Formats: sequence, structure tokens, C-alpha cells
Amino acid sequence: MTDATRLRQVCLVAPHLEPVVGDIAAIMGLTVCYRDPNVARYGLENALLPVDSILLEVVAPFQGGTAAGRFIDKTGGRGGYMAILSCADPRERQNNAEVIGVRTSHVIDRAPYLGIQLHPRDCRAAFIEFNHTANSDNIRGPYPPAGPDWHTAIRDDVTMALTEVTLTSPDPRGLADHWGRIIGIPASGSGIDLVNCSIKVVEGESEIMSGLTFRVRDPAAVLRAAQVRGHAVTGESFRLGGVDFHITA
Repeated sequence: MTDATRLRQVCLVAPHLEPVVGDIAAIMGLTVCYRDPNVARYGLENALLPVDSILLEVVAPFQGGTAAGRFIDKTGGRGGYMAILSCADPRERQNNAEVIGVRTSHVIDRAPYLGIQLHPRDCRAAFIEFNHTANSDNIRGPYPPAGPDWHTAIRDDVTMALTEVTLTSPDPRGLADHWGRIIGIPASGSGIDLVNCSIKVVEGESEIMSGLTFRVRDPAAVLRAAQVRGHAVTGESFRLGGVDFHITA
């Protein structure tokens, strides 16, 4: 598999959209580009904020019995929900996943968009989704989950990029190898290098998506903004939406 697999979207889950979405926007200098009405069919509401060409999404259940609600109950709200990757052929990735025993959880087939969500229990740590939008460059072109004009909401005066997704596991090399087999990019050490982001796996007590790393123009200012919004800062990090936001220059 040689096509340019890239991180397209990271999904966090919260009991309610606010204050999480408002805090992300205020601290990180981001703007909500879209609230997708289609997620209501799953008992969810959401908001998406672009970080350059990667969408940061927060979902929250508004009724009982949702997968996101069960995730919150199971984890106590700790950990990211989904890593969404764009590629040339999601069906190929689905077939590859099935060969190694990773089941399909859900398929979204609404032209020009095709999304294949894999079962989180089989993926370990978080959902993995592969998607493709026909006639899109998958960078700043059409991307239906983020709305028709998502790219106009991109801001870079505070936050310039989302550079790394961190997973934790008692067996970091094993999890890195497993995700590498699913994604189709062999792990290098305990990490996977995508064309626009890296996935790092570190040792921890449980398997979760534990953190996101952002490159910003003024780390001290961002960390001060987090403190102003009531978030405890430890070193260069603070916790928001169930994950640790790691801030770098």
C-alpha cells in the first residue's frame, strides 16, 4: 500500500460540547467550521475545528444508548475517540483489516464520500476510520464531514499544525505494530509516520489515545490561555476533551 495516507480528522468525545469546544477555540485560536446534522441519527451532536488541513472534532451524546456515551461510561471520559485517515481506497483497507481479524464497525457510503470505520475493540486504543472523497485532493478540497466551506475557517495565527497523535499501551511496540498493519505503514520503533502527522505509542497502564501535539507560534501564551480557562498546566501540557494537549514551538 503506497498511497499517501494522511491524518484527516481526530475525534474527541465529551459529555457535552461546551465548555470543551469553546475552550479549544479560545485557547488554541481555532474556529468552528461546521456542525454536522448527519450525526444526529446516531444520537450525537458535534463541532469541527480545522487545524491547517486536519479537522479536530468533538462529539457529545444528547440521548442515551449511544456508542459515544458508552465510551464515556467505560473510560470515565479519558482518551480520544477516533483517528480518521484519508486514503485512495478505503475498501482495500477494509479488506486488509478483515484479513488480520479487524472487523468493520460501520460504513458511511454517501457519494462522493466513503468512510469505513473499524471496530475499536479490534483496533485497540481507539476507532480507526479510513475515508475518501471522490474528486478531492484530500488536503483542502471538498470534505463532506466538515461542511462545504471548511477551509475558510482555517486559522494559523495561534496554532499552526497538529503534528502527533499519542497512544498509550502496556505493550507499546505491539500496539504500534498492530496499527501499522491496519494502516498499511510499518511501524518504525514505537511509531508510525504518516505524510502529515506521526502516531507515537508510549508505555501506559491502559490502551487509549492519550494525547495530541500541536505546533503553535507562542507556547507560553497558549499555556497561559489554558490556565485562564481553568485548566491545570503541567510542563508544556494541559488536559482537555479527555486528552493531553502537548504544546510545542
